[in-house]
Amino acid sequence: MSGAMTAAYLARRVAQKEKVRILNRRALKDTLNWAVHRHLFHQDASDLREKFEANKHVEDPDTVDKMIAAGEAAYSKWRHPDPYIVPWAPGGSKFTRNPVPPSGIEIVYDYDYGREDND
Repeated sequence: MSGAMTAAYLARRVAQKEKVRILNRRALKDTLNWAVHRHLFHQDASDLREKFEANKHVEDPDTVDKMIAAGEAAYSKWRHPDPYIVPWAPGGSKFTRNPVPPSGIEIVYDYDYGREDND
């Protein structure tokens, strides 16, 4: 292999590894949405890991690209329709719950109120 071909091959493999890592993480996080109890999640997570580990030995870049595309299609198909969102995160039930005060109202924080002067 020439130097340029080796560099291109390595760059493609690095990109593929990153895609697989991201797909694995997204699928694992989505598994939390489907599992009602923790012991169910652990079983589903180990099943998911076995699926990824079964294809760890594949080295052909074209085959890996096809497997990534198939994995992303399967993830899109089985994605949870109503994922859990942490309440204070964007999209959560508490995110920006308190409205902004109307203009013209000034909020004064008096942290010395009620303190005794020790002069």
